[in-house]
Amino acid sequence: MNENTAVRLKIERRSSHPWIFQKMVDKPPTKPRPGSIVEIYDRDGRWCGRGFYNGHSRIALRVLTTDPDEAIDEAWFHQKIAAAVSLRRDILKLDSVSDAWRVVHSEGDGISGLVVDRYADLVVVEFFSAGAFRHREWIFSALSAQFPGCRFYWYADEHVQKQESFDLHEQDIPKPAVITEYGIKFRAAPGSAHKTGFFADQRDNREWLSQQVEGKTVLDLCCNTGGFAVYAAARGAADVLGVDIDEAVIEIAKGNAKLNGVRPRFVQADIFPWLREAAARGEHYDVVILDPAKMTRDREQVIPALKKYLDMNKLALGVCKPGALFATFSCTGLVSEEEFLDMLRRAAFYANRTLQIIKVAGAGADHPWLAHVQESRYLKAAFCRVLD
Repeated sequence: MNENTAVRLKIERRSSHPWIFQKMVDKPPTKPRPGSIVEIYDRDGRWCGRGFYNGHSRIALRVLTTDPDEAIDEAWFHQKIAAAVSLRRDILKLDSVSDAWRVVHSEGDGISGLVVDRYADLVVVEFFSAGAFRHREWIFSALSAQFPGCRFYWYADEHVQKQESFDLHEQDIPKPAVITEYGIKFRAAPGSAHKTGFFADQRDNREWLSQQVEGKTVLDLCCNTGGFAVYAAARGAADVLGVDIDEAVIEIAKGNAKLNGVRPRFVQADIFPWLREAAARGEHYDVVILDPAKMTRDREQVIPALKKYLDMNKLALGVCKPGALFATFSCTGLVSEEEFLDMLRRAAFYANRTLQIIKVAGAGADHPWLAHVQESRYLKAAFCRVLD
């Protein structure tokens, strides 16, 4: 007999999407604690799933299974995490190219509200839901079985803790891990300048782009901890310059360059005035990379975010040589690929440049997403030639 609390919907359940919003849910008479596992029934009393409940969250229910015979228990977490690791190791064979990859990608791996990255012996867990946080001991147990002897660091953004109504006490920042990716070394430092310590999602984009840069001048805008810049320098670029507004990440980028015995230059600056001044000085580059941080989490701010993308892409195109390779990215999940590419079309028009798009990509395959849950897809990448 199942002892989980029953939660009834106000609607007939017709969607297969795992999120059920608060306005669709009748508040149960006895309130389960945020993140509790509950039985879900539609308005007609039909059982339709089992998952996390959080009466404080906009996403009141996160469906984990629609199989009545599948219990959500410690064994379930072990099975889900083992399957996620098997995808990375047995199918994608990521261990042959890197010891840093995404282990669990939330809905893409069937555990809503959980993201896990591994950096060598350091496993970084990010909680996006009260349900994942409430069952963290089961999650840590399952991860320990896959990565024996690993170190853990876990966190949740403050806005997530507020939205999901849980409190995560701050941890001591762990000793950084040195990881290797396609033969290039990086220091991953979770809890410091970048929350997870390293952007593993760009691994394949870094490698592809680095094969195009030998003997060329490279400008890496919003360079963060130097991923593209270090790759370019290690792959034989003639000159590499990274620009970022954050002094802390510039220092990490310099350390990453030193790890690989290369010497790209780094400048701390806001890219908007910097690009205007560079264009005024007549500076032009063979390869230009633009990889800004997430612009917004608010649907009401998508249009202002697209305007900002337009402005920065237009300015970046102004320092591209004729024939240059231009790689531009967006990690704002609320901006669709169609919107991103349309913004790029307009940026090229306003910059009076002709863009030939040669490759459209996204995050690495260790960031899977379900066809019916496109919210897990966030990174857009466009690789272009600037023809004139």
